[in-house]
Amino acid sequence: MVADDQPHILEAVELLLQPQGIIVDCVRSPQLALEALGQTDYDVLLIDLNYTRDTTSGQEGLDLLARIQEMDSRLPVIVMTAWGNIDLAVESMKRGARDFIQKPWENERLISLIKVHAELHQALRRARQLELENRLLRAEGMPEFVASAPSMQPVLELIAQVGPSDANVLITGEHGTGKEIVAKLLHAASPRSRMPLVAVNAGGLPEGTFESEIFGHVKGAFTDARTDRIGRFELANNGTLFLDEIANVPMRQQAKLLRVLETGELERVGSSQTRRVDVRVLSATNAQLHEEAVAGNFREDLLFRLNTVEIHLPALRDRREDIPLLAVHFLNRSRARYRKQVTGFSSAAMQQMMQYAWPGNVRELEHTVERAILLCRTDEIDPSNLAISTARATTPSFDNMSIDEVEALLIRKVLRRCDGNISQAADVLGLSRAALYRRIEKYGL
Repeated sequence: MVADDQPHILEAVELLLQPQGIIVDCVRSPQLALEALGQTDYDVLLIDLNYTRDTTSGQEGLDLLARIQEMDSRLPVIVMTAWGNIDLAVESMKRGARDFIQKPWENERLISLIKVHAELHQALRRARQLELENRLLRAEGMPEFVASAPSMQPVLELIAQVGPSDANVLITGEHGTGKEIVAKLLHAASPRSRMPLVAVNAGGLPEGTFESEIFGHVKGAFTDARTDRIGRFELANNGTLFLDEIANVPMRQQAKLLRVLETGELERVGSSQTRRVDVRVLSATNAQLHEEAVAGNFREDLLFRLNTVEIHLPALRDRREDIPLLAVHFLNRSRARYRKQVTGFSSAAMQQMMQYAWPGNVRELEHTVERAILLCRTDEIDPSNLAISTARATTPSFDNMSIDEVEALLIRKVLRRCDGNISQAADVLGLSRAALYRRIEKYGL
C-alpha cells in the first residue's frame, strides 16, 4: 500500500512497481490508509510523512506510523521524506519504520527496498504458520525438520520416496546442513522404525579400534578385550545403521565394510563364527566421494553399495528462505530450555541473519540463536545479541566458493570501502548504478 496526498506520486509508484509483479493499492490520506489496513493484508507499506498542503513537520506521518504500530508492529513500513530531511527520517526509524527513501527517489533503490522487506515479511509470516502446523508433528515425537525453500523440495520428495524402502542412502552436504536429521527421518519413515537407529562417527574411530567398534570382538581377541563386545552392526540388526563421516574410513577397513554390505555376514574380531545381520545402512559425508574414488582414496565398489540413492543437502546460503523459519524454530526451543521471555527478533536482527553467509550452516544458526537468547535482556533479540556482523572476519578461502559468491564478496568489500556510496562503488567495479543495484538485490547485500 502506498499512502501519499499527491496523485502524481501515487501514479509514479504504481507504474514503477506493477511491471515487477507487485500489486499496489493507493490511498491519499492517513484515514484511508487505516481503513485499508483493516480490510487487506499487506506485505509492505510505503507512506509519506506530510499530507496537509504547506506542512513539513511530518507529524501526520509519524502519527500514522504510531497507529500502524498499534495495529501490527510486525508490518514493515517504509517512509518517504523530502530530499535532505534526514532528521525526520531518523525519527521515523526510531518510532518503528523499517527504512526510508527520499523524494525524488532512485527507481532501482525503491524497487529493491520494496522487494527486500516484502520477502522478509512473507518469510516471517510463513515461519509463524509453520510453527503452528508443526506442533502436532513434534508432539508425536517425529524428528524436527524445517524446510520450505524451493531448493529443499527435491530433498523432501526423495525422503518421502526412499524412506519406506530398505535402500542404502548416501547423504551429502557441508558440515552443519542437517545430515543426521535426514537419517533420522529416513529411519522414522521406514518399516524398521520400531527397531533401533544406531549412529556412529565412522571417521572418528581410530583405525586400531575400528573393527572392534563396528563388528565387535570376543574375549581375549587382544590385550584389553576382557569381555565379549557387540559391534554396531549387530546392535542395529533389523534396524538402521548410520555411518557419519564415511569418507574418513581407512582404505583397509573399507574392504571389510564392503563385505558386510554385500553378504550381510560378519565375524567379531578374534572369532571364526560367522554371524548374519539384516541392517539398512545410511551414510553421510561432506566430501566429494566420486572425486575421492577417482583419486583412489575411496573404493568405488563400496561407493556403489552405499549410494543406491544419494540425497544432497544444500548449504543454508542456498536456502535463505528457511532462515526465518529455522530462527523462530530454534528461538522457541531455546527460550523454553533457558526459561527466557524472548518473543522474537527485531527487524534489524532478522535482516542481518538473512544477509550473513552462515559458513557453519544450520548448526551455526542454531548456536547463534541459543547464544542470543542467553545474552538478550529485552523481549526481542537485536543485532548486538547475534554478534555475527564481525564474525569470521578473516579472509575467506576461494577454493570452495562459486563465481556468484566471489562476486558478492567483492561487491561487499567495495561497498564497505566506499562507505555505501553506490555511484562511487559502481565506478570502482566498472558497473552502471542499475547493474550494481541488481546485484545488491540478487545477493541480499
